[in-house]
Amino acid sequence: MDVATGRKLLVPAGIQPLLRDLIHERTGIFFDSGRLDLLVEKIEPLAIERNCYSLLEYYYLLKYEENGVDDWARVMDALSVQETYFWREMAQIHLLTSVLVPEWFKKTTAPLQIWSAACATGEEPYSILIALLEAGYEGYPIEIRGSDGSESALEKCRAAIYREKSFRCLSPDLKAKYFVPDGNAWRLRPEIARRVTFQRANLLATEEISALARAPVVFCRNVFIYFSPHAIRQTVATFASRMPPRAHLFVGASESLLRLTADFELKEMGDTFAYVRI
Repeated sequence: MDVATGRKLLVPAGIQPLLRDLIHERTGIFFDSGRLDLLVEKIEPLAIERNCYSLLEYYYLLKYEENGVDDWARVMDALSVQETYFWREMAQIHLLTSVLVPEWFKKTTAPLQIWSAACATGEEPYSILIALLEAGYEGYPIEIRGSDGSESALEKCRAAIYREKSFRCLSPDLKAKYFVPDGNAWRLRPEIARRVTFQRANLLATEEISALARAPVVFCRNVFIYFSPHAIRQTVATFASRMPPRAHLFVGASESLLRLTADFELKEMGDTFAYVRI
């Protein structure tokens, strides 16, 4: 329902699975049968905003409308889960700073590219950067890129302003070292924030992630929990086709690619795990 007007969107019988399948096809995000009402709740305001009177009308708009790029951007914003925090699942990042980065610069002087895929509001790529700086890699040619399918999330990445809940695992000393007060929040120091670049990328759009996936280190954590197995296979296959041999892919602690890909070997490294491109 549109709170401002009181107008309620018509939801014809059978449209929810059709909309669910279209969104799954375009974004990889999957809503099972028990969550279809939640999907409608997230999408309904977008349909009303586009002056649709039924969800079927909005379905056809998404599927065939020439303005589809803008409409799909709004869908990605509506479905985006922008909940993360600094210093999350740090064992993998410590592996990066203590093992992978030293190994890289032992064999080459070429820049090391690191991609933080589906980075939400930016805490992950900025955590990677801070960890690298703390490990003494200030002057090394390391390029960190973050991407997300939601433009509203990317705006928050670029603003680099965070409230207290984002610092639940970051030590007060590091918070004071890298952030400055900004009203009721904290802003990452500009000279630090500018070292990470951000761009919009849908993980299911090969042309949008092709260049990003050539990175020797890819973090794609806590996004596959929202994908179907088919969408995970499709995404990981695209990664594998671009990532160089022996490149490292990190997924979330609750995620597994076993039985979903033969292109990566699961390797225990220290007290964590990585998927290594075969």
